[in-house]
Amino acid sequence: MSTTATGRVASQVIDDDIQAFQALATMTGYDPRDANASIEAVTATFNELQAGEAALVHAQIALDTARDKLAATEQRFHKQILDVKTQVRAQYGEDSNELAALGLKKKSEKKSPTRRPRGTGTAEG
Repeated sequence: MSTTATGRVASQVIDDDIQAFQALATMTGYDPRDANASIEAVTATFNELQAGEAALVHAQIALDTARDKLAATEQRFHKQILDVKTQVRAQYGEDSNELAALGLKKKSEKKSPTRRPRGTGTAEG
C-alpha cells in the first residue's frame, strides 16, 4: 500500500517549511544518515519548488492573457453581428426572409399590441 501524498500542501505549511529550510542552511555540522534529507537534496528540491512556482505564475499570466483576448474577440464579434442585423434590416426591410434567417422576427410576425380592458371593479377610497 502506497503512502505517497497527493494534492497541494497548504501555503502556510510550505511557508513554515521554507523557514525551516533557511534555518537548516545556517546549521554547521549537519550530517544526516538519510541522503534524501541532506542539505544538497533539500536544496535541489527547494530550487525545483521555486521553479515550479514561477512556471505556475507564468501559466496563470498566459491564461489571463488568453481569457482577456477571448473576451475582447467575443465582444468585437457580437458588435459585428449586431451591425450585420442592422444592415440587413436596412437593406432588405423589416419583413424580409433575410432578416428571419438571422434569427429575428419579421415585422408581420410580431403581435400587434392590444389594449387591455379596464377593470370593472368599483373604486374604493
